[in-house]
Amino acid sequence: ILPATAAHSVEYVNELQAKSPIPLLMLEDFEFGVGYLVRGATEFTSSMGIAATGDPKCAYEVGRISAVESRALGFHVPIAPILDVNVNPNNPIINIRSFGEDPEKVAEFGLAYVRGVQEHGALACGKHFPGHGDTDTDTHLKLPVVAHDMERMRRVELVPFKRCIDGGVAMIMSAHIVFPAVDPTPGVPGTLSRRILTGLLREELGFKGIVCTDAMGMKSIADNFPHGEAEVRAAEAGADFILCIDAKKAFDAL
Repeated sequence: ILPATAAHSVEYVNELQAKSPIPLLMLEDFEFGVGYLVRGATEFTSSMGIAATGDPKCAYEVGRISAVESRALGFHVPIAPILDVNVNPNNPIINIRSFGEDPEKVAEFGLAYVRGVQEHGALACGKHFPGHGDTDTDTHLKLPVVAHDMERMRRVELVPFKRCIDGGVAMIMSAHIVFPAVDPTPGVPGTLSRRILTGLLREELGFKGIVCTDAMGMKSIADNFPHGEAEVRAAEAGADFILCIDAKKAFDAL
């Protein structure tokens, strides 16, 4: 959790960097702009609000400003954009955070955001792979299952991710969701699935960047897999960057 002001944020980040023997890659959830968490910075409307303008240049500008302000505070990754296609009107957690229900529109606005971020010194992180738009469950609370076949996923959920991968997005964040069509192992979410993070994301879609997990303290993971074991399974699945809660336990387990 960041301090409330930009000045305090800079001091906080600089102190961490000074204490580390190697440079730290700093991420923060600036999905609604840096001003969502830091006073004095710019806060934006939701992704759905941006898409309602009908102009992808707006998404590019949001990405640009988020990148400039993130880097000014010492953060490299604003952990956005949302690439989920919100086709489920009962979705309690993605909803207006998505650019919408049209895969092509989500892809267009998502890629514009990625370019805005990455052409101005920061790294974009598309989330939540392979798609959180058709759930009626909040992954902070439970482990959802999305039972679509691969034909449907390639036609809907995977379209924005593929477009942004082809466009050079630097990071992809995994979803704590079970996708039986990709990995039939019962109860194994994308974050812990090698078939999803390596087979689908890297081998089929050709992603060469950094694979990041969603927060491992969310109940979809924490209620079903012990801390330590979960982080090891994520690493074995292909995750490069693990957003763990108990860092010491995760480090020792790895």
